[in-house]
Amino acid sequence: MTPPSTPATPQDIVTVRVFTQRFSSTPRGARLARRLTLHQLDAWGLPYDSEASDTAALLIAELAANAVTHGRVPGRDFEVAVDLLGGTLRIEVSDTRTELRPSAPGTPRPTPRPLTETGRGMLLVEALASRWEILDRPPVGKTIAAELDLPTDRAEGTRNPAEPT
Repeated sequence: MTPPSTPATPQDIVTVRVFTQRFSSTPRGARLARRLTLHQLDAWGLPYDSEASDTAALLIAELAANAVTHGRVPGRDFEVAVDLLGGTLRIEVSDTRTELRPSAPGTPRPTPRPLTETGRGMLLVEALASRWEILDRPPVGKTIAAELDLPTDRAEGTRNPAEPT
């Protein structure tokens, strides 16, 4: 193999970071999904308590709670996959129930009554995510994917993971 004719510049290098993990379909599994994902984001340069990390935490918490509450099939896990590509963080939460799906993005949602404890999860996802979608997951199940456009300014809380903290 011959080396490239010109050295690569930082603009030529594309780094994709991927984290995927299965969790038990329990409240403990949902909490663990949020904690482990935030730990991974910190390692990638999105520090704890930054705006991006806090928003990602809320998205993961809501999607994981929905997978555990509405997508649970006894004996089956749910899966969290997080991809960081450039300025976009993509969060995917998959479960094994096909028949219970949230309304499509942009569809009007019923407003929950003031004292009810449920019915706000997808409202939060819609408000926090830059984009989101529902995908089929063959052979059975669904994936809810939410994308978050990250700030490009270092003052907003992103850092280079190679820099000392």
